[in-house]
Amino acid sequence: MASSKNVLDVNDLNFETEVLQSKVPVLVDFSAVWCQPCKALAPIVDQVADETVGTFKVTKIDIDESPATARRFGIRGVPTVIVFKDGQVASTHVGMTNKQKLVTMLQG
Repeated sequence: MASSKNVLDVNDLNFETEVLQSKVPVLVDFSAVWCQPCKALAPIVDQVADETVGTFKVTKIDIDESPATARRFGIRGVPTVIVFKDGQVASTHVGMTNKQKLVTMLQG
């Protein structure tokens, strides 16, 4: 699903390892293949990933393929972007957004 080589696809099986145990802040893009706003947000997420390599981790998760993780974090609408720091939710944004908002979330 990820189009940038710097965006890691995560799922119910590797979420704990890749996101919650990460040593750096992680942006998680909760999305679905049928979601048009998700498709519009994807290139922005890719751009953030490409510009923050080595500083932050950027991931995508498909809520239909990984329903347990979506339920765990109360995802009700997509796209939802959550930034995790030290295994905890640091910030959340539901809906379409811009690159600056995503970068600000990561840095915040």
